[in-house]
Amino acid sequence: MIPNQPFRPPAASARERLLEAGVKLIRLQGYSATSVGELCREAGVTKGGFFHHFASKEALGVALAEYWSSSTGTFFAAAPFHHNPDPVARVLGYIDLRIVLLSGPAESFSCVAGTMVQEAFRTSTPIRAACEASIAGNAAALEADLAAAIAQTGAAGVTAAGLARHVQAVIQGAFVLAKAHGGDDQAEIAREHLHHLRHYFELLFRDKR
Repeated sequence: MIPNQPFRPPAASARERLLEAGVKLIRLQGYSATSVGELCREAGVTKGGFFHHFASKEALGVALAEYWSSSTGTFFAAAPFHHNPDPVARVLGYIDLRIVLLSGPAESFSCVAGTMVQEAFRTSTPIRAACEASIAGNAAALEADLAAAIAQTGAAGVTAAGLARHVQAVIQGAFVLAKAHGGDDQAEIAREHLHHLRHYFELLFRDKR
């Protein structure tokens, strides 16, 4: 899953423990509500240790977006759907994996970068830019498969880059709607929208040649 730790090795250094604390706390309560003191307590690190690794909370936010990108990117790059020779199946496989990852409360499956940028897009240019890079990187990772699927099926009126951004828009929007719902079935709310996204691609990539 993409919960707090399944696809990353246990944090070894103080810096990694602080980043993992950031993943957990910012998903749970947001960037603004998370203090340096809370991060230190969660990580078992002194404030001196925090400022040894990060000049400020903002610097941790930038590093956290980069850390999230790296760890999630590695996870998705190793996923079995990449081995399917059919590009349409690879695209659907990516969405299927995203659906499988949706379980538990929203803080266990939501995106750290997406959470931070909603709060900091006006107040911190460095965090906004780091989150933009993280989300754009996730989109770019799907572009080659989307381009191949478009070429194979003759889908018209779309581009790989545009579809990749659309996928991220649906995923991030599903996270927001799950949080807004607030009930015990937040994951089901998010899954509903990814199932619609899957159906859209099934229709789009019917062979039109």
